[in-house]
Amino acid sequence: MSTPYPFTAIVGQDDLRLGLLLNAVSPAVGGVLVRGEKGTAKSTAVRALAALMPEVSVVPGCRFSCDPVSPDPACPDGPHTEAAGVSRAARTVELPVGASEDRLVGALDIERALSEGVKAFEPGLLADAHRGILYVDEVNLLHDHLVDLLLDAAAMGASYVEREGVSVRHAARFLLVGTMNPEEGELRPQLLDRFGLTVEVAASRDTDERVEVVRRRLAYDDDPEGFAARWAEEETALRERIAGARALLPRVVLGDGVLRQIAATCAAFEVDGMRADIVMARTATALAAWAGREEVTADDVRQAALLALPHRRRRNPFDAPGLDEDKLDRTLDEAGPQEDNDGDDPDPGPDGGGDGGGGGGVPPQADGDDRTPPRGSEGDDTPSQAPESAPDAPGRSAGAEQQPVAAAEPFRTKTLSVPGLGEGAAGRRSRARTAHGRTTGSVRPQGALTKLHLAATVQAAAPHQHARGRTGRGLVVRRDDLRQATREGREGNLVLFVVDASGSMAARQRMSAVKGAVLSLLLDAYQRRDKVGLVTFRGKEADVALPPTSSVDAAAARLESLPTGGRTPLAAGLLKAHDVLRVERLRDPSRRPLLVVVTDGRATGGPEPVALAGRAGRLHRSEGTASVVVDCESGYVRLGLAGELARELGGTAVTLDELRADSIAGLVKDVTAAGRAA
Repeated sequence: MSTPYPFTAIVGQDDLRLGLLLNAVSPAVGGVLVRGEKGTAKSTAVRALAALMPEVSVVPGCRFSCDPVSPDPACPDGPHTEAAGVSRAARTVELPVGASEDRLVGALDIERALSEGVKAFEPGLLADAHRGILYVDEVNLLHDHLVDLLLDAAAMGASYVEREGVSVRHAARFLLVGTMNPEEGELRPQLLDRFGLTVEVAASRDTDERVEVVRRRLAYDDDPEGFAARWAEEETALRERIAGARALLPRVVLGDGVLRQIAATCAAFEVDGMRADIVMARTATALAAWAGREEVTADDVRQAALLALPHRRRRNPFDAPGLDEDKLDRTLDEAGPQEDNDGDDPDPGPDGGGDGGGGGGVPPQADGDDRTPPRGSEGDDTPSQAPESAPDAPGRSAGAEQQPVAAAEPFRTKTLSVPGLGEGAAGRRSRARTAHGRTTGSVRPQGALTKLHLAATVQAAAPHQHARGRTGRGLVVRRDDLRQATREGREGNLVLFVVDASGSMAARQRMSAVKGAVLSLLLDAYQRRDKVGLVTFRGKEADVALPPTSSVDAAAARLESLPTGGRTPLAAGLLKAHDVLRVERLRDPSRRPLLVVVTDGRATGGPEPVALAGRAGRLHRSEGTASVVVDCESGYVRLGLAGELARELGGTAVTLDELRADSIAGLVKDVTAAGRAA
């Protein structure tokens, strides 16, 4: 086994270290989600934490790590008789992104369960992680159903495996640590809420600190064992401090005054539910124990808020993370007893060097408010809020570039989906064959059986009972009789936006509405677990503003800064989109694309621009790409060019008004290619 990098040798990253150490002191805090850019020691810190965890005593031979002092009465390997336990190091179990459900929760031998009536259970990673650390790198890339199973087990302290009436339950209490890069997509808010704490990490901009990071890393790579030996004394001291804080934790007093501050803080920041209050209370208690105190103070509450609340305030991916620290201080002052905080600062940091404000926070918003004003709302005094002006008004050239326009307020959109039945990644948009959903039939299993179709299995085995010598009541089942259930659910798609940013779209009011519509579709894509991409065209060419990604907030940021003006190279935009889709089909052939073209349908610039756009549209149609055209044409005189483009694409056209879910002007369901009927 390789020598892990010492935890105490990590340079900086105080927030990250503190969040992990508080969970080591009190696993009831509920784990920690580490968000940050790549190369910021996220994985290194998590793996290093395992060496600091106290050893655990387990029942000999128990695959579920039962505690000999209080064994799990429902343990599948039980009941356990009184016996001396054996000590071993706490495990760190890593959950791969591509793991199956059976690998996570365990699997039953269905054949033995049916033919012999026994619960032949093979434990999964949740059982391995019991009383240890479960580490999920890139947790935002896990399939939703795996995240649901994982977080349910973390919340209940047990894992349940159900297979056609056969049930197994075992204890699964572990320290849950997830890491993610927000550029690759966000977790849903309800899943974020299941992590106790969150910390934001970023690479240091201090030259000396960066030099020290490189120096230590190179020394470790050259001689891991020697490097670890040089930090052994610090590691031992930190391990003893964790053990001491754990022993002190039951004696820490959470007074009514600080409890009132916790409740007032959660109410002031409008977090949903009561989990935030409970997590803050546990975190504040752990902070006091970590500092060697038996009473929770207002400073502990403040630090707990900075760690436990930022991720619970995000309602959608466009909300700014973090807390307004000025508002936090005001709330604590108003809700709690007046305390003299001018004395020595308690020690909230893992290295004994707290700074009062502590870790876990995000720099306060510049305006002192805890909410970011909606794009295009009153009070947004960005330069884009100039009076509306048509691109061809006197004194303004239609080809001149204009400053970006703020997007209008997002709205709930009608559902756009790809026709047919796909087999892509689990999501919430289009119909697909998935591991979860309603049962639609059965097939012979290819490989391991995961979802038994009981009726089909019995039907296949029934004609052979006499030939197999059946004499009792039990059904004689062979491997060839087993049938796998086929299920239909929903998949996520690749939604590629092709946005017209030319001069014909540049009227401020219209472009603001267009951006608001695209922003609304991006929010819908986020909720349906899609990948998104953004192609824009204006002037003489088209650009890939954002390659396909799971980060819809990155797409929203690119959209907000999109300038307008110039001619309308519609064909170039469609051809650029074709190139993007061609590459994505090679990378992920099972993910079906949905092309969303946002334009008024006009095409200018170059020879025969309209004919070229038509040929580009037919190219997409020939490859079966599902498409929808959002018609942005306005005014009393309408040319209907967007509808013509939709027919060339083999898709359908909707107006901005019809795109709204609350609109009665039209109903958009499957993109069934109205042009095919035309």
